[in-house]
Amino acid sequence: MEVTSLAPPLHQSLTMNTEMKNHTGDDIESMVQNGGEEGHADLSSPMEMTMQLHADEKSSTNKRYIPLLVINYLLLFVGSLSSSLLSKYYFIHKGSSRWVSTWVQCAGFPLLMLPIFLPYQLKFSMRKPFTDFNPKMLTLSIAIGLMLGLNNLLFSWGNSYLPVSTSSLVLSSQLVFNLVLSVIIVKQKITFTNLNCVILLTLSSILLALDSSGERSNEVTRKEYLVGFLCTVGAGLLFALYLPVMEKVYKEVYCYEMVMEMQLVMEIAATALATIGMSSAGGFSEMQRESQRDFDKGSTVYWVTVIANIVTWQLCFMGGAGMVFLTSSLTGGICTTALVSMNVLGGVVIFKDAFDGIKVVSTVLCIWGFCSYVYGLYVKKGKQKAQMKNKNELSTEMINIVTRSVSY
Repeated sequence: MEVTSLAPPLHQSLTMNTEMKNHTGDDIESMVQNGGEEGHADLSSPMEMTMQLHADEKSSTNKRYIPLLVINYLLLFVGSLSSSLLSKYYFIHKGSSRWVSTWVQCAGFPLLMLPIFLPYQLKFSMRKPFTDFNPKMLTLSIAIGLMLGLNNLLFSWGNSYLPVSTSSLVLSSQLVFNLVLSVIIVKQKITFTNLNCVILLTLSSILLALDSSGERSNEVTRKEYLVGFLCTVGAGLLFALYLPVMEKVYKEVYCYEMVMEMQLVMEIAATALATIGMSSAGGFSEMQRESQRDFDKGSTVYWVTVIANIVTWQLCFMGGAGMVFLTSSLTGGICTTALVSMNVLGGVVIFKDAFDGIKVVSTVLCIWGFCSYVYGLYVKKGKQKAQMKNKNELSTEMINIVTRSVSY
């Protein structure tokens, strides 16, 4: 006899084969407690066996879920804050290359070898790296990587032409785009909690942009200003598209290691695109010249800044990918936008930037929006646990009914 479900429907339970009579109530309870192992013993392929080992890794009941979530948010937090401060340090001390700014965002892909190979080498995982990494995943990873490389390029070029205020104001709209595209692509439900958070974080970013309205970039022509504006709009739209697309792709991924493998291919594709662009435009020569002549802290500090920027950008992308995999694209976008205010606070602490009334209000709005979203997730998880408890109680009651009927 085969038992394949913990809680079969009642009409099936009452019409079971007469073979059931050959088993006592204790036998039935034993089979139920074993979770229907007989029904799952016949896994048809190594792929199914591997998926069984990694099943529900995105579930909050999995023992790896909370540690992975905390680690990835820390990576996102440290990476975003550090890369922002290092980029500001680079530009403060006369660094100005758009190609360098583009290239450092993806050139740290070798770091991804650590989360891919270490778990297997240290016997934390039974899955060999790149197991089940099929041609479809490879193609998707390359395509999304090229999109990410284009996003990096647009972001760097937009920032080089626009004032900080205008750039921040345009980019603040990406969270709204993210919400709309998440509804379309992954059927994200709009609730009061996530809508409230999106509005508050968008207002927070707009206030920061208005507060920096006195900052101006170098003199640019009207044509260059238009190019910068269009590049920034494109960067915001591409990033807003990137997150829900990744969430949809990750629905086919069953473990965190596969996420990092896809991220590695994406970053290689983005780096290849940036390297081709740098080579054709003389970007590497410009980098060498900038380190020796332009950067006012000297060549050694220049290269340390570039390398540190490469590492921190990679941490940021690793954390962002992990957050999308473990939660949702909207949560990833909200966390990324919320860190804008943290970056402002970092500038206050490190570079002694002014912290006036508008920045205070912006920070409060940011914290309010983020905390309201986290509270909404907490309430949602509580309701899900209560529903699961009710289902388990109903299942137990049904099993007891079947057991008593068989005993009699």
